[in-house]
This record gives sequence, structure tokens and C-alpha cells, in this order.
Amino acid sequence: MQNILAIDTCTEVCSVSLYAQSKKTSRFLKDVTKSSGLILPLCDEVLDEMGLDVKDLDLIVYTKGPGAFTGVRMCVSVAQGMSLAFDIPTLGFSTLAVAGYGASQKFKSNNIAIALDARMNEIYWGVYENNRLIDETIFKPESAPKLGSDYVGVGTGWSAYQQDLTKATGIENYQADFYPKAENLIEMALIHIGNNQPMDDNLPLPTYLRNNVAKKSLK
Repeated sequence: MQNILAIDTCTEVCSVSLYAQSKKTSRFLKDVTKSSGLILPLCDEVLDEMGLDVKDLDLIVYTKGPGAFTGVRMCVSVAQGMSLAFDIPTLGFSTLAVAGYGASQKFKSNNIAIALDARMNEIYWGVYENNRLIDETIFKPESAPKLGSDYVGVGTGWSAYQQDLTKATGIENYQADFYPKAENLIEMALIHIGNNQPMDDNLPLPTYLRNNVAKKSLK
């Protein structure tokens, strides 16, 4: 795999990264209200910078959720469209796994607790241990498991529900202003390839942990 494009729009950030000629170029935008108008221009930017076209890609890597409903759909849709139009293999990773991997590299820790604000007084929760996501679920912050001070907490859930999370988990060290990044997707994809693991055989699909976002009135 020589040319790899990675995209992420599943949280409050929008990021794109391109790996080509053993080099990596990335774009990262925070506090994005609508990723829909930004993701394709960002893809064009990194491709132009490397002098490549979409048809030159060998792999598209993307975050598949959980995350913001519209953002997850956008990320998966872009991956689907490029893959189908140019017959490019895809590889999807959990948003929680990408955040966990990035945090493990930054904080040099094998024990990461990811909590993303899922709204409705809930969090998307994952535990990333020894380079592996061992949990992926949604629940109320007070239901988080007891983990202790050996863990580092990351994600927007730690600011939205700081008191409940620290009390439930016993985690003292956390960084709420921490997000998944497309450049981490590139690194995870290269590890995946290096371990001779297969690409996704099926069409890119999103991961939704909440089954019912809007409840209809019984009236």
C-alpha cells in the first residue's frame, strides 16, 4: 500500500491525512459546525499537495463511529463514494479506537479510558488497553466502571460529565480537549497492513450505538 487517504468527521473536528511516498500530510479543523462542506475540499488539498488524484489511491481509511449522527454518515458516505467510483479498498476503525490509539501514543500509556459526549446525558465509552479497544458501548456517565489512577481519560465526555466520571472511574488524569485524528488512522492502517490483516470486504458502514435517537410522541 503506497497511497493511503484517511478521513474523520465523526466528532467536533474534521481531519484528513494522506500517506504517499513515505510521507504524510494532514489537515485538522476544530469546532466545525458542518463537515459536509469541508471534507471533500480538504481531500483535494492533500491530494494536490502530493500531486495525486483519487484514482491513485490504494486504500481509504475512515472512522465509522460512534459519534455525531450527521458526522458519522458523512464520513462513511465519502469513503463509500470514493471506493465505489474508483474501486478502492477501504478500512474502517472505531472512533473510540482511534482516540485511544492517539492518546496511548501521546501520553505513553497502555491504559486509556475514552468518553465522548453522546448528548442526552450519555457517553460513548471505550477502554483502550495494550493497543486494543476492549470495550465499546453507550451509557450514563455514572455507570462507568471503576478503573483507577493508572488510566488516562480522554474525550469530550470528561468535560461534559466531569464530576460523575471521575467519581465513578477513580481516574484523576484526563484531557477532555482530545479528539480522533486522521493521521492516527494512517498509523493504525500501516500497523494493520504490517500485520497482514485483511481489508474490509463489504461496503463501508457506520457504527451506531444508540438505537433510537428521536422518540415519537404517543399522542
